[in-house]
Amino acid sequence: MTPGNNGASTPEEDDPFGYLYADGQANGATPPSGGGGYGYPGSVNRVRAVGERKYGHQAAQGTYGQQAPTAPYGQVPQQGGYGQPNAHYGAPETVPGGAQTARTPMPGHGDGGRGRGPNTKGLLIGAIAVVAAVVIGIAIAMTGGGDDDKDGDQAGTTPTASQSAAPTQEETKGADKPKDLPKLDAKALNLGAGVTTASDIKGAKADGGVYVTGFNHVGASVVWNVSGIEKAGKYTLNIDYGVPGKDANAILTVNGTAQDRPLNMKNFAKAAEGDYEKGWTNTWADITLNKGTNTIQISCGEGNQCDANFDQLWLESGWK
Repeated sequence: MTPGNNGASTPEEDDPFGYLYADGQANGATPPSGGGGYGYPGSVNRVRAVGERKYGHQAAQGTYGQQAPTAPYGQVPQQGGYGQPNAHYGAPETVPGGAQTARTPMPGHGDGGRGRGPNTKGLLIGAIAVVAAVVIGIAIAMTGGGDDDKDGDQAGTTPTASQSAAPTQEETKGADKPKDLPKLDAKALNLGAGVTTASDIKGAKADGGVYVTGFNHVGASVVWNVSGIEKAGKYTLNIDYGVPGKDANAILTVNGTAQDRPLNMKNFAKAAEGDYEKGWTNTWADITLNKGTNTIQISCGEGNQCDANFDQLWLESGWK
């Protein structure tokens, strides 16, 4: 044995890379080729493919102690296809007593290569649910609002310059309601000859208790020139008067035409004869008026009983 060469007599003294050095090459070390080993001639080759040995079973490429084919130097041993068994790999379940495991197929392989792909239906349902939740939230925020929003709405109910308040029910009724028809105290009438005013008899409704008297003679008259009649038609003339416990009557003329029936001024109060104060009562007559201004006249003619005092006169629409 010479210095620098102890002899590659034992496996642990083999140098698998001896061919890379000058002294190794001098001693016959050669690079690997085919099925040979590394290092010096006669060296022990312990290189074995992964999974070569299977305890109690035959090796994938040969029996125990036989070398499995290896790929040439610098090439990766041929692997099986993805998902296919590797000849150099012994799965645990192939070992006696090894655990039996279930293989979970990979997408696109476990289903026979049909390639189901990701569960897009579940993703679509989830996206729709999220959108629906957002829409519902927005709708609740817009329609529900809060107490603060309600207070704000109440504070802004006053009409502005660009708004107009809707008319109330009372205002609407008032628009349809006709204007009040004329009414006046008898002292405001045009008084004929011998007719005057007085206030000594109590019970008159006119302002100050003033009434018209002196009517009890032929030719006496009072005239009411009525203006502001909005439309022609039927109206009722109402008269407050007083008699001394006995009936009276007179001629009623409207716009120059005498009525067929005399104005009836009976003792409806049933006052005792001569009692003017207890004899205040009222009567009415159906008349027809023109639009605008009309003339209503009450006069005492031949054959009339005209002992009466006049208090107030007013009009109503329609006939009774």
